[in-house]
Amino acid sequence: MAAGGGAPPVVAVLMTVAVVVLSAVSSSTVSGQDDDPAPAAAACARRPVVFAFGDSNTDTGGVAAGLGYYYPLPEGRVFFRRSTGRLCDGRLVIDYLCESLNMSYLSPYLEAVGSDFTGGANFAISGSSTLPRNVPFALHVQVQQFLHFKQRSLDLIAHGGGTAPVDADGFRNALYLIDIGQNDLSAAFGSGAPYDDVVHQRIPAIVSEIKDAIMTLYYNGAKNFWVHGTGPLGCLPQKLAAPRPDDSDLDDSGCLKTLNDGAYELNAQLCAACDGLRSQLRGATIVCTDVLLIKYDLIANHTAYGFEEPLMACCGYGGPPYNYNANVSCLGPGFRVCEDGTKFVSWDGVHYTDAANAVVAAKILSGQFSTPKMPFDYFCQA
Repeated sequence: MAAGGGAPPVVAVLMTVAVVVLSAVSSSTVSGQDDDPAPAAAACARRPVVFAFGDSNTDTGGVAAGLGYYYPLPEGRVFFRRSTGRLCDGRLVIDYLCESLNMSYLSPYLEAVGSDFTGGANFAISGSSTLPRNVPFALHVQVQQFLHFKQRSLDLIAHGGGTAPVDADGFRNALYLIDIGQNDLSAAFGSGAPYDDVVHQRIPAIVSEIKDAIMTLYYNGAKNFWVHGTGPLGCLPQKLAAPRPDDSDLDDSGCLKTLNDGAYELNAQLCAACDGLRSQLRGATIVCTDVLLIKYDLIANHTAYGFEEPLMACCGYGGPPYNYNANVSCLGPGFRVCEDGTKFVSWDGVHYTDAANAVVAAKILSGQFSTPKMPFDYFCQA
């Protein structure tokens, strides 16, 4: 279906899962829980190891560590109740996915103090894209950082100079999660390029970089991949607040059809590339997850999930309908923040709230939006 079209009915079983996760959000907030994830319902047969690559949707503090940025409260006000370097009021989708594995949250690769890499590492950096490929911190650079991390770890073990957080078996059996492309697609549309050029030139180049990253990791021993498509770009308050001549491009949910159609094309081409790689890379499991369908359904049917504001930022400036101003972002001079983020899908006009991320993670964990339909913990089972 086209991203700008109507969303499918909410599946009852997914609603049940989402409610369970949201209940956990509420209870942890009330109890003042710290950074340790709650025990998961199912445990892995072996210690899970996850390596993540991506942008701000997955960055658990890399940009703060690498560039010295500081994001004070209200960033992190939910659950963590302190600044964590995440562009969110609480947890990201990757955090909830780690909780499902009963493992610690991923430490940013660039964090020099207090990091624990026994469960893997997070190479995602806010603002990252796939192109240009050789600038910090493009996907290609993140993969090169991983290769350095792996080589150093194995060297330590081989030469007896110390213990490494991850051994050869850990690297071999780890899950390699890739979630990137939103910034590329945003830049492509922001450049004023014709839609056909975006679809037939820009998107294939983005997909090619992600495909190259998967192949590079594979030929360096990786075999388990979990790839996220991009979300509905046209539903972001940041995009909706930009001046437009009229509302003819808005769909029934109030989202921009052209931008969402572009996101749909990116995901279609990305999953097609994953299909090709599955037959090409022997022994590899490559799961492609339709995050656009997940997030669009959340926005289109927001009341069913307990949200009141699907298209307005909780933290921003300007008030309704979008509370987003390009000149006064969240934490900018004069910004305002909502009292209850659980009523909002969008945290700051670009990133989702802790509550919305909980629903997205629950749907990912359902396996219903992935090809092939694999449980998220498949990689750490015997």
